[in-house]
Amino acid sequence: MDVTRTELDGQYEELRGRKLSLDLTRGKPSPEQLALSDALLELPGAGDYRDASGTDLRNYGGPDGLLELRAIFGELLEIPTTQLLALGNASLTVMHDVIVHALLHGVPGGDGPWREVAGLAFLCPVPGYDRHFAICEALGIRMIPVPFVDGRLDLETIRSLVAEDASIRGMWCVPMYSNPTGIVYTVEEIEALVGMATAAPDFRLFWDNAYAVHHLADDEPAVIDVLGAASRAGHPDRPLVFASTSKITYPGSGVAFFGASPENVAWFRLHSSVQTIGPDKINQLRHLRLLQSADGVRQHMRAHRAIVEPRFTAVLQILERRLSGVASWSRPTGGYFVSLEVPNGTASKAIALAAEIGVAVTPAGSTYPYRQDPDDANIRISPTFPSLADLEAAIDALCTCVLLAAAS
Repeated sequence: MDVTRTELDGQYEELRGRKLSLDLTRGKPSPEQLALSDALLELPGAGDYRDASGTDLRNYGGPDGLLELRAIFGELLEIPTTQLLALGNASLTVMHDVIVHALLHGVPGGDGPWREVAGLAFLCPVPGYDRHFAICEALGIRMIPVPFVDGRLDLETIRSLVAEDASIRGMWCVPMYSNPTGIVYTVEEIEALVGMATAAPDFRLFWDNAYAVHHLADDEPAVIDVLGAASRAGHPDRPLVFASTSKITYPGSGVAFFGASPENVAWFRLHSSVQTIGPDKINQLRHLRLLQSADGVRQHMRAHRAIVEPRFTAVLQILERRLSGVASWSRPTGGYFVSLEVPNGTASKAIALAAEIGVAVTPAGSTYPYRQDPDDANIRISPTFPSLADLEAAIDALCTCVLLAAAS
């Protein structure tokens, strides 16, 4: 239904009068989701501190992490247990460390430390994950944005860039329910990425499988075996796989995972051995006791879905009612975000208008390297944390701001 500028101004002033305080900025689990893992607070329990082999997990050692937990997540991530490490509490830390190790020491099959590469660069599919971009920016790595085309990777551009430019040593990938678009990589896309010719001998795919089990529909696509595909393509060292339990159990108190070829795993062990004697294995044990098996993880995530899915449904219904014909948006079947594309040149204004009435939205440009969205059009919506009532109020208010910005 068309709304006049006068009506929009009236809606906006009415929203201002409510003195809202609503937050859509980050993809955090809601309190209801966190409660699904509250048994962790009492696990593993007095006297329970040994793994299946009888090792005392209270002590030093075990740098690879708890074998039984690695087996569970190896099944979920399609990674052999021997090629998967269970580490500290955050996969972002592991990604940062891997890049620092590469900068200082180089990687297997490479031609020296990455810090010596003139104009060192990463490819960044956009819109993408702001914290990936923040790592590159902090470490002085040039970022080359590659926009998705019709909801798919622009493989033609990616092939051309990596074949011609030896300074490109990495590419950020979120293969399952990409942040924020919700895109799932196809087998064909994955085979292209692991098989394409590259000017750099040590080109790496930074494979962030943060949402591997975060489904929102009955169709639960299986994780594709990227390490096996890379090995068959003759580039076994290309993918570096990262994952964590951050949005499965407690963010900040979970377990991170690193999977790769045997050569890459040995390389990571070597350089991380100067940082730590071993991860928090008691925390890993409590996760093992809570989740128990790969099927236990799947069931746990279906309980998450029961909480989260209504929030996504509400967002999509409000966007359909308020912004049809004005904007477009993703309709994710998993993950944590909805990607909203508003008319070019209006995202910054819409977000500023929202801030003025107490609705916090991820800053404009956050989903692009250097926070520079060339079209000023993308807005990332995080539906999970607010209550359903607060979420509906926030999205409805955001829609008013988008319409006002578009009418200006």
